[in-house]
Amino acid sequence: MPPSTAAGTLDLEHLREWIGRSETVRDVVTPHLVAAFRATMDVEPGTPKTGDEAPAAIHWCLAPATVPMSGLGPDGHPSRGGFLPPVPLPRRMWAGGRLELEGPIRVGDEVERRSLVRDVVRKEGRTGELCFVTVDHEISTSRGLAIRERQDLVYREAASKNQAASPRPEQAAAEPSREALQAEQQKPVTADAVRLFRYSALTFNGHRIHYDRRYCIEEEGYPGLVVHGPMQATWLLHYAAELKGELPKTFDFRGVTPFFDGVPATLNATEKDDGLSLWVAADGTPTMQASATW
Repeated sequence: MPPSTAAGTLDLEHLREWIGRSETVRDVVTPHLVAAFRATMDVEPGTPKTGDEAPAAIHWCLAPATVPMSGLGPDGHPSRGGFLPPVPLPRRMWAGGRLELEGPIRVGDEVERRSLVRDVVRKEGRTGELCFVTVDHEISTSRGLAIRERQDLVYREAASKNQAASPRPEQAAAEPSREALQAEQQKPVTADAVRLFRYSALTFNGHRIHYDRRYCIEEEGYPGLVVHGPMQATWLLHYAAELKGELPKTFDFRGVTPFFDGVPATLNATEKDDGLSLWVAADGTPTMQASATW
């Protein structure tokens, strides 16, 4: 059965056949990975030793898809199909997700990730047709469950030549006004081409929007390199732990608008009844929002 019934029209019934599909992958948290992750986050890498607690969100660097060059699409992503449904829309990004942190991941751990496609939904957005794919993950070590994760992926149509590429994840939740986002705590961050390259290398992410400026501008219509959603979420998760002295129990995050390299950026936080409201701002504009609870 073809993945779409007509140009620009998703065959949703076919794509929903992927609901319930699962996969299990494993990887090892090496001292080198931990040191490289710390360095990319601009933290002194030190000398990680077996048994040391690994940095939060390092699980996004574990067991990435390792597809041969011949299996990649023109954007550097693996070709459609396999574990994820073969959505024919050309642009894919993280719309957001949720982490439930149950226990630490340590240097030397063999980590297992069990993944399940939970839902596939078609929507019509401001920029055209959208397809949301929800994936559940359970990340475990020999000590038991470490992380429960929900991952929300969104697929979009390509930008037309006359349409500026400013895709929003089109989440249903209303965006707060800029006046409502008055930071009680703030910290500058830098997202330049070198950091984006390093994070792409850590996660074995070949998506060209993160390192190929010419491709970004000429093919995708972006004004610059796109800062990874998981890296922004990592910044906010680490910032929450820095402010409170420990990692939160739950961490929800969603993309608001793309963050392009080369502009001043900050991490921001305000207290709320059950934790923190956090966001990344690029040149004053929120690009990712999160909430952390303890």
